[in-house]
Amino acid sequence: MLTGGVRDLLQGEIPLPWLGAAGLAAFCALYAATVFTGLDRRRRHTPLCVGSLAGLALVGYALAIGYADNWLLCFPLLSLATGIVLRGRPLGPLILLYSASAGIVSGWRGGGDEAMTVAYGTMLSGLVTAAILSLFDTVAELRATRQELARSAVEKERLRFSRDLHDLLGHTMSVVVVKAEAVRRLAPRDLDAALGQAADIEAVGRQALTEIREAVTGYREGSLATELDRARSLLDASGVDSVVRRSGPPLPPQAEALLGWVVREGVTNVVRHSGARRCEIEVHQEAGRVRLEIVDDGNGVGSRSAGEAAPGGRGGTGLKGLAERLASAGGSLEAGPAGRRGFRLVAALPVDGDGANGQDRKGGPMDAKEVRTA
Repeated sequence: MLTGGVRDLLQGEIPLPWLGAAGLAAFCALYAATVFTGLDRRRRHTPLCVGSLAGLALVGYALAIGYADNWLLCFPLLSLATGIVLRGRPLGPLILLYSASAGIVSGWRGGGDEAMTVAYGTMLSGLVTAAILSLFDTVAELRATRQELARSAVEKERLRFSRDLHDLLGHTMSVVVVKAEAVRRLAPRDLDAALGQAADIEAVGRQALTEIREAVTGYREGSLATELDRARSLLDASGVDSVVRRSGPPLPPQAEALLGWVVREGVTNVVRHSGARRCEIEVHQEAGRVRLEIVDDGNGVGSRSAGEAAPGGRGGTGLKGLAERLASAGGSLEAGPAGRRGFRLVAALPVDGDGANGQDRKGGPMDAKEVRTA
């Protein structure tokens, strides 16, 4: 763009050619410094970059005003360099200033025919350059955001997997320990009952292996009815009287799975920590919400807010994970003392009306049912 000025210097068509050559060399050096530092994100706003841009503007104005004609193309180059360095609010006023200056100097020194062309070229150079570079920056930020989202998704999946394994293995190990103790107690006086408990241990182990495989593949869906049956079996083997009540229409699969986790964790805590002699589990659905309540008459271990650890470091992690799961589905989890003695765990979860039709999965009416185990 400055070859016209170089030709003027070589042909000696301008006064003081040595001054014009020095100005041209300074302009090229300042332009290169401004562009290279402006394209470096770390150096764009440093005093070196801003100072080189200011020097470029000073030399460009001097050359354009002093020699005009071919030297007016210093304005588009100045605008282009400014678009590289400044891409925010200060860019607009400076581009307008450069464009107006180019038009005024061109009309004053060269005539009105080229004034509009030079002014338009000056404005276009800075705006287009700034727009393209801003687009590149946006693409880079989107790429970085996508990588961050991918990393966050991996972390969430790791958290889900660790939480599932904690709940699965914690419950399974509790069942195995309780039934192994039952085998040890029954073996001396009732071999058949001890063998039955041993068979239960085998069945629990096999089921745990299946559930762990399903958890690894991410396709595990719990069944509330299955978990209630397991809860009765575990409480029975632990010597805890159990009462299980369930009423209302069938629940959606997601609600079944979430409440199944609550039953699993709540009953595991009853067996491991409470020392209770009686435990009641009730599932009730009304007005678009299902409520699960687990109450025992134990020593109240863990009778704090959901997620807070019990004395001695027991409990807490499972309840915190349950609270997070229910909250993500729009539900809630409350845990605390049940009167003077005992512990209450209450989970509430919204459900849609698709399954609330008063029919069970086989089409017959579903009635409230109560199962007692001593």
